[in-house]
Amino acid sequence: MQEFAEFESLLERPLDQKNVEFQRQGRLKHLISASQLTIPLLEKLCHSADMIRKMNRNPSGNQRLRQLLAHKRAMLYFTQPSTRTFLSFMAACQILGLTCNEVRDPKTSSEVKRESRMDSIRMFSSYFDVIIMRSQIGNFAECCAYLMNDLENQERRSVPIVNAGAGSDEHPTQALLDMYTIIRTFDFDQSSAERASRLDQLREQYPGLTPGPAGKTYAFVGDIGRGRTVRSLATVLAQYPDVRMFFVSPDHEVLNLDAELKDYLKRSGVMVEEFQSLDAEFNGQSLLGQVDCLYMTRIQREHNSEQAESEIAAIDLEPFRLTVERVAQLKTYTPILHPFPRDSVVGEIPTEIDSDSRAMYFRQARNGMWARAALLVHLFDAADTLYLAYRDVMPARG
Repeated sequence: MQEFAEFESLLERPLDQKNVEFQRQGRLKHLISASQLTIPLLEKLCHSADMIRKMNRNPSGNQRLRQLLAHKRAMLYFTQPSTRTFLSFMAACQILGLTCNEVRDPKTSSEVKRESRMDSIRMFSSYFDVIIMRSQIGNFAECCAYLMNDLENQERRSVPIVNAGAGSDEHPTQALLDMYTIIRTFDFDQSSAERASRLDQLREQYPGLTPGPAGKTYAFVGDIGRGRTVRSLATVLAQYPDVRMFFVSPDHEVLNLDAELKDYLKRSGVMVEEFQSLDAEFNGQSLLGQVDCLYMTRIQREHNSEQAESEIAAIDLEPFRLTVERVAQLKTYTPILHPFPRDSVVGEIPTEIDSDSRAMYFRQARNGMWARAALLVHLFDAADTLYLAYRDVMPARG
């Protein structure tokens, strides 16, 4: 777009070069790409999310949380439809005491008077301390981060930019909450001193099972080609050793795993396999029986061209729907995840699956509130303050 022409050369650089400009002294300055979520950073954010989650249940802890960032203000600039991402960010801000404002329709802003998007962002940065944005335009958040960096270099006001979903390219905060859910699930209750280790019990049935995301098989099902949540989560998981990924999608060019992501995963040492049915076999065994984490997605029909709509409408999606019989093939600990919304017509996850103990998608959505609150704490360099508050108000456990 002409509006972003001045940033074109910056957009074309490799990720590692870009990411250096989005951090400061080992801490995120902006969150634009899932590739910024390194394993050490994830560990810090998940630890903060755990503290926030536990403090929120404690009256004194809840009060201390609401004081943590009460001096900060957040702009939620969501010009692409959103329910969970918007509301969980709003809830995260409220938990931490931030004052929030929102623009969800450009028609209510000066953009109808032909104000440029970049001028709008700069105006927001004058009033607020963080801009959390979701847009249909793929590179918009990244360009806003470059604008903020330029302002900082000129010793003018600059604020963090958080990419809450950019076109079909990236959704880093969804990857953050997905990883928080995966890390919590694969802890296998070891962190609880009050219960016998679930890991020891599971090892009786699954010898060699280890805690943590490494050494696991992840299956992604549905709209793989256009799934920004799939792309972001796979990018993060690729950092872990001995990871295997199964991609299960209808045989259509817009739905299949794209070559760029496939090449990135293979270069990262990930074993990648592609299938066209949940009933497929791999190495002579049921695909589903080998999966440690199942990530379901809907077919994103809103992105279809007229031609793609007629072609995809003709595809039999039954091989990509969960059933009670298919879920029975999963390991007893395999979490079923979904970034939502799920398609109530296609029913990639029918409601009868919701009562299964492995159905983690509603907990996954709730985890977004804790993970995004932890991100805000990190961006405002308040992790140490959070820890001190946690130590003060939470009862010590022997």
